[in-house]
Amino acid sequence: MTSAAIRQQFLDFFKEKQHTIVPSAPIVIKNDPTLLFTNAGMNQFKDYFLGNKTPAHRRVADTQKCLRVSGKHNDLEEVGVDTYHHTMFEMLGNWSFGDYFKKEAIAWSWELLTAIFKINPMQIYVTVFEGDEAEGLPFDQEAYDEWARWVAPEHILKGNKKDNFWEMGETGPCGPCSEIHMDCRSEAERSQVFGGALVNADHPQVIEIWNNVFMQFNRGKDGSLTPLPEKHVDTGMGFERLVRVLQNKTSNYDTDVFTGTLKVIGELTGKTYTATDSRQDIAFRVLSDQIRAIAFSIADGQLPSNT
Repeated sequence: MTSAAIRQQFLDFFKEKQHTIVPSAPIVIKNDPTLLFTNAGMNQFKDYFLGNKTPAHRRVADTQKCLRVSGKHNDLEEVGVDTYHHTMFEMLGNWSFGDYFKKEAIAWSWELLTAIFKINPMQIYVTVFEGDEAEGLPFDQEAYDEWARWVAPEHILKGNKKDNFWEMGETGPCGPCSEIHMDCRSEAERSQVFGGALVNADHPQVIEIWNNVFMQFNRGKDGSLTPLPEKHVDTGMGFERLVRVLQNKTSNYDTDVFTGTLKVIGELTGKTYTATDSRQDIAFRVLSDQIRAIAFSIADGQLPSNT
């Protein structure tokens, strides 16, 4: 499938689950002093989570343009050096504002990946929040039990606060999360080394593709956690990573999201992209990633400046 078809299939799936499809918010945030750029799909819905506004729809799905070049969520140093981080990326998301919660979110994640996209279940690993004693947060037994309905026990892993408690920034809505990881290694490699040992270990072929965040708390300026008025679901799936998996590539840059740009860079420079870790190929990837980020930012109204 083309990347455009994959994006549409995601939106169509959640439309069938009674989600209203909404447009991406601009990359540049104009009315939130805590953020310079949209860094996550939930930014435009923050007031719904906090109970400051009433959502027009309880179930929503979208694809959000995100830019991560500074602050809490920042992968800038990895961009181009590896093959799966970006400055600007699309976040495919489905949202529940006080409607469904962990049971439905987890079941639909599994259905989309295995029944619709036909991904081999044995290549999927999931993580659940192990709890944090210092914060007074328990193990996420509910998420574990829901995953256990679909996933083999050895493919359900416990994750620490760093990986499995999602926070937008220093303050704001947050909660435990459940990541979905793909083991994209060859069958021979998978038979030799258990994939669970490589989750969150920076292996280039064992990568996170989707995160189900269960918004339950608000982080105050003093660091305290208080329960939100309602429980919400905030999921985000990396579009470029999903396309890589479904197009059977070993790099995001080998998909049709980037190959056209890489071809033009080659024509302009007289160089050839060979998909290695050479300095030249890293430069190709950096250029293709950042020209995309700049183009989308300009299209959303932010002209280049000192800021």
